[in-house]
Amino acid sequence: MYHLETTVKVQIDRKSNLSLRQQLKGALEHAITFGEWPIGSSLPSVRDLALQADVAPMTVAKVYAELKAAGLIETRSGSGTFVADSAQARLASGSEMLRLRGAIDAVIDQAINLGAAPEDLAGLIHARVTARLALGRRQFIAMVGLFADATASYAQRVADQVGDHAFVEATTLDQITADPAYQKRLQGADIVLTFSNLQAAVTAALPGVPILSIRFIPSEATRMALASIDPMAKVGVVSRFADFLPVLTLGVRRFAAHVRDIVAANLDDPDIAALLADCDAVVLATGADAAARLAKPGAPRIEYRHIPDPGDIDRLVMPLLAPPRKLDSLPAHGLPVDARKEAS
Repeated sequence: MYHLETTVKVQIDRKSNLSLRQQLKGALEHAITFGEWPIGSSLPSVRDLALQADVAPMTVAKVYAELKAAGLIETRSGSGTFVADSAQARLASGSEMLRLRGAIDAVIDQAINLGAAPEDLAGLIHARVTARLALGRRQFIAMVGLFADATASYAQRVADQVGDHAFVEATTLDQITADPAYQKRLQGADIVLTFSNLQAAVTAALPGVPILSIRFIPSEATRMALASIDPMAKVGVVSRFADFLPVLTLGVRRFAAHVRDIVAANLDDPDIAALLADCDAVVLATGADAAARLAKPGAPRIEYRHIPDPGDIDRLVMPLLAPPRKLDSLPAHGLPVDARKEAS
């Protein structure tokens, strides 16, 4: 049986608009819901907690009664009060709870930065929960790539387009294969979006989950940056993967057609430092960031970023999200796409 430390971390703000009871209850719920107090942990007596939190014993007694009514704690005759075996406490023991807490913290930070008062956050969240539940269950889309930052940007693009039909989570192939618990959670995804060259690996990592490969196109920012290169510049193009280098070079020639002097190299080319030292601008594929430090001082560095093709999202993904249509019609192998490793 677990034994709780005698000191309970409860911070009471007497200037807050929240009542002492609400603050105390919130602190205890947090400790249970986020795993600070595992199932079976012993809680302080009403008198001891009242002294530690500097509140009236009646306040603690009311909080304990509410938590007991909610099934979060239980009283054992002659033994005291303990954390009950509740759904919330069991959820807290899972590896995903740390990730969820981080996401909640990010929302709190963003709200405060926007000027929301801390005591108003609960109301904001409750209002959004109410609105979201009115829409019914959203489907779960996982966006799988190779590089975390790039994949997060792809997921955000998809999320912006699908709106309230689904929530979109970004992840990498490495993350899935390295974390069995996370891999198990992704088994519940309604759709997994990825690149054609990653589809076999993603399918092996998530057997039985609908996998859909979509096309990726150069972002508007990438196209504009390439179009703005000085036509007299010598441009170095760097890829992390050798088999993507020809594709990347063709893309640069297409969107910087006014530039004639273009040289290309893979990141592991032994002569890459000498090549880039003579270039007036450098175009880097995603994952080839290390080459940026080899460019001459002042030379523009352009990351060749992709975005999910909005046409594919509209044509392939949106119909699968429109109720009551199910995922039975999802293609078993997705579609061939032009975007390759670099975009992932």
